[in-house]
Amino acid sequence: MQHVLQIKENTSIQSTPLLHTHTSSLFLCLPLFSAKVGKTSLIMSLVSEEFPEVVPYRAEEITIPADVTPERVPTHIVDYSEAEQTDEQLFQEISKANVICIVYAVNNKKSIEKVTSHWIPLITDNTDKDNRVPLILVGNKSDLVEHSSMETILPIMNQYSDIETCVECSAKNLKNISELFYYAQKAVLHPTGPLYCPERKDMKPLCVKALTRIFKVSDLDNDGILNDNQLNFFQRTCFNAPLAPQALEDVKNVVRKNVSDGVRDNGLTLNGFLFLHTLFIQRGRHETTWTVLRRFGYDDDLELHQDYLFPQLKVPPDATTELNHDAYLFLQGVFDKHDKDRDCALSPEELKDLFDVFPYMPWGADVSNTVCTNDKGWITYQGYLSQWTLTTYLDVQRCLEYLGYLGYSIVAEQESQAAGITVTRDKKIDLQKRQTQRSVFRCNVFGDVCSGKSGFLQAFLGRNLMSQKNIREEHRSFYAISTTYVYGQEKYLLLHEVFPDNDYMSDADLACDIVCLLYDVSNPYSFEYCAKVFKQYFMDSKTPCMMIAAKSDLPEVKQQYGCTPLEFCRKHKMPPPQSFTCNTAAAAPSRDIYTKLTTVHMHTYAFKAVVETIHARLRCMCTCNRCTFCLCQNLLNSELLQTVRTKLYAAVLSRHVSQADLKSSTFWLRASVGAAMFAVLGIAMYRVLLKPR
Repeated sequence: MQHVLQIKENTSIQSTPLLHTHTSSLFLCLPLFSAKVGKTSLIMSLVSEEFPEVVPYRAEEITIPADVTPERVPTHIVDYSEAEQTDEQLFQEISKANVICIVYAVNNKKSIEKVTSHWIPLITDNTDKDNRVPLILVGNKSDLVEHSSMETILPIMNQYSDIETCVECSAKNLKNISELFYYAQKAVLHPTGPLYCPERKDMKPLCVKALTRIFKVSDLDNDGILNDNQLNFFQRTCFNAPLAPQALEDVKNVVRKNVSDGVRDNGLTLNGFLFLHTLFIQRGRHETTWTVLRRFGYDDDLELHQDYLFPQLKVPPDATTELNHDAYLFLQGVFDKHDKDRDCALSPEELKDLFDVFPYMPWGADVSNTVCTNDKGWITYQGYLSQWTLTTYLDVQRCLEYLGYLGYSIVAEQESQAAGITVTRDKKIDLQKRQTQRSVFRCNVFGDVCSGKSGFLQAFLGRNLMSQKNIREEHRSFYAISTTYVYGQEKYLLLHEVFPDNDYMSDADLACDIVCLLYDVSNPYSFEYCAKVFKQYFMDSKTPCMMIAAKSDLPEVKQQYGCTPLEFCRKHKMPPPQSFTCNTAAAAPSRDIYTKLTTVHMHTYAFKAVVETIHARLRCMCTCNRCTFCLCQNLLNSELLQTVRTKLYAAVLSRHVSQADLKSSTFWLRASVGAAMFAVLGIAMYRVLLKPR
């Protein structure tokens, strides 16, 4: 059923009621006098659609089905009789009611007086102060008088804000009987109390705040007005029907006549938008405003509903969460909307404007030390997307909440924010399939105190040692995230600094895609910590590890350990230690080491694919140690091949060759030895494969 709010002649705003699942309990109070007011007659006239000749003291409880009510909600009607029920029973019924109708006789002045002297105080004393029940004043027996009682009732309505409306009716000639129960339902489903203050004749602050957020979300270009396209998008979103061009002009003309700044550049401003909703409420069309509020996620208390902010999303163990393409497009649109100076960065004012639709500021000062910023310390476009990626990976529920505040489901026309999240499959399945669709790789960085972990994270964001000195301790971040390219594909690398504690490592410390073991080359005891962590937690795991020789600009000293870092890496089939320093004269340290980290992880899938391809080509599956399959199997598991694999790692991790290397005889000697080794390995493989069974 569609309702039309007439603003003036030939001007209308269309609205459709919402569907509700709860049951409204309609409780009718009866003031007892020698002349009865007829509240039981009202109930019986509604049910039988005719005036009853014999009226009992109290009507039986009845339920009106949802399909015969305008609001499509079942209504339970409970009658009360002072002659048959006790005060305790009355108080119980009041506490259970969703709306209370107080019936008086329009031809009985004493019954009107008792509304304020008895019934309203009695109801007030037996209901929660913060959860008042809406009241409907019902003037019955209007067929017996020619005048209206509204002049007497209006002061009462202005005095008590709990009174939603007043209806004059007649049980005898069935006047306004169905309208009475429609307004009672409406008082529950579309209450005036949370929206409007009758004393000030204006909307309440919470309602203004909610509608302001709705306006900002609907203002897709952030120019402070809703143009015709945005108004029609808003109308389709809330009411499933656009407005005709003439209807749009009529609405804007009404606003122009009443609000000086309500229309600008032929678009509706925030003040004009708020005026329209004030007009809806004042003219009794609360359902229009409530339809808008509920479509944008608000509950009866004008707070965003928990089901809206946190839609159901199942994340299996060992799976991760990432933003999908549609969510990135939406976030890009939000960035462009607020980057008013088009400098591809968000100033503090622009960032504050972006989060103005939030109830709090979600990003703290540490965000500037977690993602890339420009020279002014403002979050760049890349840093903005990186922070959203980090939030989605670490706390997807918080990401869903943030997307809800921004109106993702509304603007992107999705069922909920969960439509913007991709839940990745278990990493074990990726290894079995020899490929991964993940775009975010987590690298946990381990190292002793003062080994350079924080500098390693900040260097990933393009900050050298000099710029890192300006970071305040309270703004320090233990995460750093940015993009890197691997085999031509853009991936997010998430670095997490893990506190040095040998006694206990949480699951979050151990759950990662890459392990970075970082030691200080100038500290003789720094490497020992890395060796202990590796042996205790990662020696038997399949997680690739890399050793980082940090502070390589300082003089290197001998590490006080049983073997050198290079020997340790060879023994445990790891790539050789990679030199790193963030103390550079250049503005930004080299990012090669971070590309190598991601490459090591991707190489895990590639090497496994090569091994399994060789296995698939061999048909013999025995264990005789003499056939082709067994010889190849032994070769694949041999120390020689594992050494070659380490060499391959080293080759991959040393992609860049300087001009000095090309002129060095040592470089060409190493290249020759490497080529000879690969040749010998190729011949050996050829002979093994051709050897008869």
